Amino acid sequence: MPRLLQVLQLTGIILAPGVWGASLIASHFAGGIYTLSLTTSSNTTGTLSVTSQTSGCGTTPGWIELYADSRKLYCFDESWTGRGVIAEYGVATDGRLTLTGQVRTTGNSVHGLLYGGADGRGFVATAEYSPSTVTTYKMPLTASAVLQLEKFTMAQRGPNPRQDVPHPHEVHLDPTGKFILVPDLGADLIRIFKIDASSGRLSLCSEAKTGAGDGPRHIKFWKSSAGLQKAYTLNELGNSVSAWDVAYPSNSSSSGCLTLSKTQTLSTYAAGKTGGPMTKAAEIRVVGNFLYASNRADQTFGAQQDSIATYTIDPSTGVIAWLEAANSYSYYPRTFQFNKDGTLVAVGGQTSSNVAIIARDPATGKLGNLVANIQVGQKGRAGEEDGLSGVVWVE
Repeated sequence: MPRLLQVLQLTGIILAPGVWGASLIASHFAGGIYTLSLTTSSNTTGTLSVTSQTSGCGTTPGWIELYADSRKLYCFDESWTGRGVIAEYGVATDGRLTLTGQVRTTGNSVHGLLYGGADGRGFVATAEYSPSTVTTYKMPLTASAVLQLEKFTMAQRGPNPRQDVPHPHEVHLDPTGKFILVPDLGADLIRIFKIDASSGRLSLCSEAKTGAGDGPRHIKFWKSSAGLQKAYTLNELGNSVSAWDVAYPSNSSSSGCLTLSKTQTLSTYAAGKTGGPMTKAAEIRVVGNFLYASNRADQTFGAQQDSIATYTIDPSTGVIAWLEAANSYSYYPRTFQFNKDGTLVAVGGQTSSNVAIIARDPATGKLGNLVANIQVGQKGRAGEEDGLSGVVWVE
């Protein structure tokens, strides 16, 4: 019996022939964590509904990270009050959440993930935007205290007014699990840390410089069928994406470090077009040989209808090329994630506070029609830290 059918039977969801069901989880800056149910027919039409709501991730949940194999969700509180939370939830087969762990933080965590240890889940790393820090904790969360705190400084301000101090925006694990990369929006750097898997200690071993005023926010890796490794960064302040060559030390057990060499930068808009004065690129994803980046506040497709930039990735060289701009069916698309088979993308509109499910053609990489849409929680205000903050598929 197919696994999806088993799950649907166990959870009591009975669907008509040709109808497909899935669960998603969304977080809201007002404090709520929501489970959503999606039913679709042939990836053309569907319905989204909120099936449950919980709390436990402090006052301002800003990022959620799902580990499907262990059915654990981790939520990171972006609270600006000097006190925050990391929360761990167990995820039931229907997506419902049970709080299983929690630890206090200093707040302003804009991203976090698990790393190190015997299973790659022994520690937690977080990036704090305004304190200019990366902080680590030892698992389990219920017994955690700060393991390490790295404070960043810079000698002078950057060219963009927002580059007053370092602003780490993500902690990203490389494909080998041996390095953590930290895009720093304030310092125009990608800081690269080597992981001591047994102790969880991070050692800064390399830095990659972006263009002045780029403001790197997030990074993703890609590998060709022949083994060529590339990385791509989303530059929030420059409204652009950059491609990087990736080099690993010849001896993985040596003190050498992963290094990045920038090869390319493209706008998140088509040639001859630019975003408006409030436009901010937000998120980046790689699916197969395609790259996607979301734009906030460009309203390319009408009032409160922002865009997702789509690029092709040359399968032999990793060079990216503009393909098209697609409708995100949302305002301030802060977050988006593709389902496993790449036929649907869930977009989280921050200010519109909606989750939009959009069809995708895996062959062409192009995004298509709006399949389903729902408002989750209260709408936000343009440019403010409110509204929807994250969305993930439960697969």
